[in-house]
Amino acid sequence: MTTNTLSTITCPSCGHRATEQMPTDSFQSSYECKGCGAVLRPKTGRDCVFCSYGDIPCPQTQAERAARAEAGSCCGGCGG
Repeated sequence: MTTNTLSTITCPSCGHRATEQMPTDSFQSSYECKGCGAVLRPKTGRDCVFCSYGDIPCPQTQAERAARAEAGSCCGGCGG
């Protein structure tokens, strides 16, 4: 699996967009908008700002989704 480590965050307050490098070893719980200075926090039920406001989810979420997809496929070792 190839993990994307760049995501473009869009500020819900001012619409400013910025492409940022995501951490690969942790979730990012806050982000300061470079346009208006608003501090973004994850939406309810989300772990990080990239999963909430980015066009690509964080690497941890990407890995979880890939594992679920693999486990649910015939090629995931089910023998079918």
